[in-house]
Amino acid sequence: MSDRRPGGDPVRTLFISDLHLDESRPGIVERFERFLRGPARESEALYILGDLFEYWVGDDGLALPFAGRIAGDLAALARRTPVHFMHGNRDFLVAERFARETGVRLIGDPTAIDLYGTAALLMHGDTLCTDDSAYQAFRARVRHPEWQRATLARPIAERIALARGMREGSEGAKQSKAMDIMDVAPSAVEAAFAASGAAVLIHGHTHRPARHVHRVGGADRVRWVLPDWYEGGGYLEASPAGIRALDAL
Repeated sequence: MSDRRPGGDPVRTLFISDLHLDESRPGIVERFERFLRGPARESEALYILGDLFEYWVGDDGLALPFAGRIAGDLAALARRTPVHFMHGNRDFLVAERFARETGVRLIGDPTAIDLYGTAALLMHGDTLCTDDSAYQAFRARVRHPEWQRATLARPIAERIALARGMREGSEGAKQSKAMDIMDVAPSAVEAAFAASGAAVLIHGHTHRPARHVHRVGGADRVRWVLPDWYEGGGYLEASPAGIRALDAL
């Protein structure tokens, strides 16, 4: 089956997550910008499945130089290619102003799509880590509307300090947790497949890129885990011929 339409346009959809963009990591930022100008520009659609940013302190942060730069990059792509954005555990405060100014479409977690005739389920992945009860409690707290309203009412400098403190706390907490606890729970994955009826699940968050096969309801279901962009970076490319993992380099 051809991966191009009759007019020559490409037939492929791309998926990325866990870029954790920050001005302290200029090499990864530049790699992401090259990705937007290259593979993403030549795709039918781009799905960003959470943690595009190392942290997001609210949409008024668009006035900051780094945030404005990334927003401009996304806007340039979105004028040509549909871009879909799912919240992660670092950028859950991204809201409607960000969507308006970049042209991206905010999508829920989870989101079901038809991927060239295959039922696919998209998630950030953190809700699958049900064995990490401490993280799930934290997630519930910071996703609560009252917590978010109170946080967004603070001056932006305070929010930046809070975000950096939460990031440092998160990294410290990981040191005392078993690796298996921070990975997805098989029962949660199976429940997601069973509830959605999807044949394919694509998610990030765990920073353990791989292709897994799960036997659910008497059928094989495929789970793709997206890579992070801390060292190199990569993405999934879906086309009528199937799904493959590619290196952003």
